[in-house]
Amino acid sequence: MQSPSAAFTWLDWTVLFGYFVGITAFGLWMARKIASSGSYFLGDRRLPWWVMVGQAFGTGTHAENPVAQAGATFDKGFATIWYQWKNMLITPFYWLMAPWYRRCERTTIGELVSDRYGRPLGFIYTVFAMCFFVFSQGAMLKGAGKVVSVATGGEIISPNGVVIAMTAAFLLYGFFGGLIASAYTDFVQGFLIILMSFMLIPAGLAAVGGFAGMRESLDPSFFELYSRVSGIDGFTIAILTLNGLVGITAQPHILSMNASGRSERAGRVGQTYGNMVKRFCTIGWAFTGLIVAAMVLERGDALADKENAFGYASLHLLAPGLTGLMVACVLAANMSTCSNFMVNSGALFTRNLYQEYLRPQATDREALLVGRISGLTLTMLGVLFALSVGQVLDAFLFTETLPAFFGIMILGGILWRRANRWGAWAGVLVSMFVYYAANYQAAGALKLVYKWEPEPFAWSMLTGFGAFILASLVTRAEPAERIERFFDNMRRSTDLEGLPEGQPKPLAAQRGQDLLLLDLTGWLTPERWRRFFHRYREDLVGFLLAWATVALLVGLAWGLMQIGKP
Repeated sequence: MQSPSAAFTWLDWTVLFGYFVGITAFGLWMARKIASSGSYFLGDRRLPWWVMVGQAFGTGTHAENPVAQAGATFDKGFATIWYQWKNMLITPFYWLMAPWYRRCERTTIGELVSDRYGRPLGFIYTVFAMCFFVFSQGAMLKGAGKVVSVATGGEIISPNGVVIAMTAAFLLYGFFGGLIASAYTDFVQGFLIILMSFMLIPAGLAAVGGFAGMRESLDPSFFELYSRVSGIDGFTIAILTLNGLVGITAQPHILSMNASGRSERAGRVGQTYGNMVKRFCTIGWAFTGLIVAAMVLERGDALADKENAFGYASLHLLAPGLTGLMVACVLAANMSTCSNFMVNSGALFTRNLYQEYLRPQATDREALLVGRISGLTLTMLGVLFALSVGQVLDAFLFTETLPAFFGIMILGGILWRRANRWGAWAGVLVSMFVYYAANYQAAGALKLVYKWEPEPFAWSMLTGFGAFILASLVTRAEPAERIERFFDNMRRSTDLEGLPEGQPKPLAAQRGQDLLLLDLTGWLTPERWRRFFHRYREDLVGFLLAWATVALLVGLAWGLMQIGKP
């Protein structure tokens, strides 16, 4: 076992250098496939299902995830897993929602918003989306910085120094390789992320005397899957779930996560089960937090910052060489996501601002260049935000909450044909105002990033959806042609390619691919109930299998917490 004063050895540097060289070379090798802006931004929609799984897992898993989760568990116990598992109970819905993004036949969510509500709202969404990428990259970079700085002894490099060094590393292959390089490197780096999630546990259990030793050191509430002591009660879990369900629909990168596969099922499998793998890894992060809590008590140590828990475990439990491997794993978690975000932010700027307002006549070659440069520029702004981040968990929940305000109009616009631009404006503005007003009243200070609390968010969603519905009902409906065109796309399967020009795509109902969550008010008509299973079999079967997987993961976590229980 490494001592707390052990240096980052030559063996660690060798492992880390080998990782950097290998993943950069692989990313640049994949970059040779880039021939157009379509391949750069969406991989020509030809990625196989297994790459889609790796892309969803790698992009959805960031270095701040284990940092925040291990820190929360170290402080309050295993039940804090629901901060990361806030999307656990909505993951089966990913199976139902994934085809939305492929069937819209667009490159960005901003274009989808323009199709549904008009250009002004598409522009506003694009501005939000670019801010989202800046804030998200900042939180991810600072999370990795905290782990690497502590894991290397805290003397070699500061967290902010790690942020700057890491940014330089992932820019190279992301800049040249686009989504193809990002997706394939995500798949490779996913194995390192899984390794990172569990590699500390065997040595940690040995250090604290196994489960019996942990139970002797820690309060019994630390081993509960649901505990009020942790600050996570049933209401909080419900509101976190609502946060995830509404917010996921508006996350700017969600389109590429679902629409870049070679079929609708590839998108469904990738998004649903890539995120299931993340839910599994979360168990490892939370368990590591329990181990560190026991270690600190047994050794009489103290952590200046609870979010140093993951780095503390890395420093004390890993032998030379393994510390370098852990650092490589942490960097893999961030590089996979940041490269994807860089591509998506470039796509947003190029498609929704540059080609829409500045240069409609831009050639494809010009669009590709602008996408690369704008993605690079927005990433640099993310670095500046990272240097100002204090608590990673607060920043993480902030970036997860922002999309929920815009999710009101996107989710509502697909579930309800009558939704219009005035309702969309009202939903976004009212929800955002109520959220900040409630937090300001509670905190007594106006801040950009508040600690996430369930009550302010619950009020923001209640008033936001209320304003969305009321404003849509009392104002003029969207043009019938716009609505019919939008929903006709959603009713047609995109799996058949190479159709003769002018021939419409086949109706999804004929292929068992009709969508359960499309225009929910339509369920009041008899037509939606005819040949029910035949029409919706892809949705129904996949949805039930996803719920079975959720039950398996929750049961696994519960069973783990029963080990050693008297």
